[in-house]
Amino acid sequence: MCGVVGIYGNDDVVRDIYQGLLALQHRGQDSAGIITYSNRFHIKKGNGLVRDIFTAEHVQRLRGNIGIGHTRYPTIGGVRGEDAQPFLVNSPVGIIMAHNGNVINYAELKKILFEKYHRLLNSDNDVEVILNIFAQALAEQKTKTLKPQHVFKAVEEVFKRVRGGYSVVAYIAEEGIVAFRDPYGIKPLLYGRRYDGLQPSYAVASESVSLNIMNFVEIENVEAGQAIFIDKKRRLHARRLSRCAHSPCLFEWVYFARPDSFIDNVNVYDCRVNLGSLLADEIKKHELKIDIVVPVPDSARDAAIEIARKLNLKYREALVKNRYIGRTFIMPSDQKRKTSVQQKLNPIPSELKDKNVLLVDDSIVRGNTSRAIIDLVRECGAKKVYFAAYSPPLRFPCVYGIDMQTKTEFVARDADLDQIAKKIGADKVIYQTLDSLKKAVGLGNKDLKNFCGACFDGIYPTGDVTSEILKEIEKERKIARESQLELKFH
Repeated sequence: MCGVVGIYGNDDVVRDIYQGLLALQHRGQDSAGIITYSNRFHIKKGNGLVRDIFTAEHVQRLRGNIGIGHTRYPTIGGVRGEDAQPFLVNSPVGIIMAHNGNVINYAELKKILFEKYHRLLNSDNDVEVILNIFAQALAEQKTKTLKPQHVFKAVEEVFKRVRGGYSVVAYIAEEGIVAFRDPYGIKPLLYGRRYDGLQPSYAVASESVSLNIMNFVEIENVEAGQAIFIDKKRRLHARRLSRCAHSPCLFEWVYFARPDSFIDNVNVYDCRVNLGSLLADEIKKHELKIDIVVPVPDSARDAAIEIARKLNLKYREALVKNRYIGRTFIMPSDQKRKTSVQQKLNPIPSELKDKNVLLVDDSIVRGNTSRAIIDLVRECGAKKVYFAAYSPPLRFPCVYGIDMQTKTEFVARDADLDQIAKKIGADKVIYQTLDSLKKAVGLGNKDLKNFCGACFDGIYPTGDVTSEILKEIEKERKIARESQLELKFH
C-alpha cells in the first residue's frame, strides 16, 4: 500500500506535493520521490520518510507547475533507491508515473517487455511494467497530435494486460496528466480542483485528506475502470473503460486510510465508529466481566470509544504512543515489529493493575505485535486480558498490494479462536464478522455492493489468482525480505 499525489498547477507545485505526501505518510515509510516538469524532468527520490528525503535545496531544484509524488512501502521491489517511485521513460515523448497497488503478473510482463518490445526494466518495481506498457501503447498509435482517445486507448491496453489492483497517476510531457483506477477499483484514487489562477489547478491523490490539506475542492472519485486526462489546455476528459464490479479493498477502512479521509464516499471515521458498534454486539454475546476498554493507538481509538459507550464500560487510554515511531504493520521484518512495539507503546500500570482489560485493535495479522502488547498489559498486573479486533480473521494472502503475502504468516491460518488466543497470550479473542465489516462500510455508501475481502475469505475479485500465482508472489516476498536482511548486515 502506497500513497500517490499528482498536480497540474499554475505555479511551482513541489511544496504542495510535499504537503500532500506528508498527509499520506501513513501509507508508506520505506521510500518517497517527487518528479516535477519545467521543460525537463527534475527528480529526487530516496529511502526513508518524506521529511527526511526532501531538503530546502531540493525544493529549489524541483521546479515546474506539474509534478508527481509518491510514498511507498514495498510489495514488489526491494529497498534499493532505484525502486522508489515515480518512474520515468523517455519514449515516446517522456512520461512519469507512480502507482498504489500490486501487479500480480509482473514477472511475465517484464519478460514480454524485454523479449518482444526490447524494453529493459531497471528495477524490481511493478509500476515500471505499467509505465512501459502504457508508453508502448501510445507509441504504437503513431500520432503527431495526442488526443484523449489516444490516451484512453493506451489505458485500455494496460487494463487488457496488467492483472492486479492499482491506482495510477502519470504525466505525459507537454500533453497532460493521466489518472486511472484498475477495472475493479480495488485501490482508492480521487481528484479535485483549485481555483488559484486564470486556469484551475487539478490534483490527484490516494486519499481525500491529501487534497483537503492542499486546498483542493470539488473532490470526486476516479471510478473503477475509469481514466481521466487533463490536457494541456486544462480540459478534463473522463471515460469509463471497463465495467467490472466495483470491489474496493475493505482494509482501507479497517487500517490504512486516515480517519479524516473519504474512500469511495465513505468517511473512514464514521465507518470505524460503526465497526465499534457492531463489534460491541459480538462482545456482548460472550458475557465477559470487563472493567476497562483500552484501544491500541491510534487506529482502534474510534471503535474502542464506541464499544465502551455501547456496553456502558469505562474507556481508558492506558497505552501511550510514541508518535515518532512508525506503523508496525508496514515494517518489513518481524524483529523490527517486535522492537518497535516496545519503543512505540508504554503502559500506564495504575490503569491496568487488577483489572479485566479489553484491548481493542484494528486487526491481528502475524500476532507478534498483539502478543507483545498483551505481555505489556500483563506485566502491569492485569487479571484478565481480552483482545477484540474490529476486522475479521486474516487468513489469506493479499495479492493487490498489502504486505501480507505469505500464508504461513497469519496467526489465524488454520486456527480456531481458542488457538489464536493461546498464540497471542490472550484470555479470549473476539473478531468482527465479515458481514458486519461490509455492513459498516455500506452504511456510508449504499451504492457499494461488492468489496475485496480476499485476505479474509480467499475470494479474489479479479478472478484470476491461481495457486501458482500465490506461490510465485510468496517466493518474490521471501527474496525481497532476504535482500532487506542482506542490506541491513552489509
